[in-house]
Amino acid sequence: MDPAATDAPQVLVVTGMSGAGRSSAAKILEDLDFTVIDNLPPALLELAVQAHDIPEARKHLVVVIDSRGGLPIQDLQDALIALEREGIVTKIVFLDADDSVIVRRYEENRRPHPLGRDTISGSIVAEREMLSGLREVADVIVDTSNLNVHELRERFTSLFSEDETTRPMRVSIRSFGFKHGSPRDIDLLFDVRFLPNPHWVSELKDLRGVDEPVRDYVLASEGAEEFLERVDELLAFLIPRFQSEGKSYLSIGIGCTGGHHRSVAIAKELEKRISEHGIRAAVRHRDIDR
Repeated sequence: MDPAATDAPQVLVVTGMSGAGRSSAAKILEDLDFTVIDNLPPALLELAVQAHDIPEARKHLVVVIDSRGGLPIQDLQDALIALEREGIVTKIVFLDADDSVIVRRYEENRRPHPLGRDTISGSIVAEREMLSGLREVADVIVDTSNLNVHELRERFTSLFSEDETTRPMRVSIRSFGFKHGSPRDIDLLFDVRFLPNPHWVSELKDLRGVDEPVRDYVLASEGAEEFLERVDELLAFLIPRFQSEGKSYLSIGIGCTGGHHRSVAIAKELEKRISEHGIRAAVRHRDIDR
């Protein structure tokens, strides 16, 4: 069923790694007028949705499911299929974070991991294996490794503050440096390390891709304009097809070595070109200050 053609209730299944921010996400969504049910066994999802009287003003439901009950993936998939047959739009939102970040959060909070292995690291490994199949089928992945609670609120507000069945596609563009690791929660990744690196130009080294001299240097580099034109054409082809399948949020990663120069300049230029097509685009530079 095309989500754009129905005003039926929407069910967001919020899940993911323990320590990645599920509880914070649930509170944020509740503030956005979603009805939230926490810690629901997957086998009870269909029954809970059928039994829950969702007010018209708060017709969207959030179900938070974690790994404490073993998280039988097949039970969840069966429940989602059954709900979609009833015309209820369902989406899986998966929260993730780097293992080292999760370990640090548990150590700071001095709380045990719900899986209760001998070490926090051992629990994370076991949980990641348990959730791997669910992460693969998630509609939205949010990596909270570099997000504080205010940035997480901004991300969820951007994703879910309006009715997803009627709003236009939103595109998020993120520049980053490969030496700091690739983002987990992106749909399309482009590597711009083929462009000349301003790091090796003495007068540009200490500047950033948002500075005019670096931007001009990168955009005038051989291959930059052709790359931007080809990506622009690709997105013009893909975005309407994503929308027709009910996708309302597209995350694009632009990577270079350190995330200071090339990826920043290209990401900003790509945002400009996408916006010129009437598509809502926003850019964030993950590693610009590292």
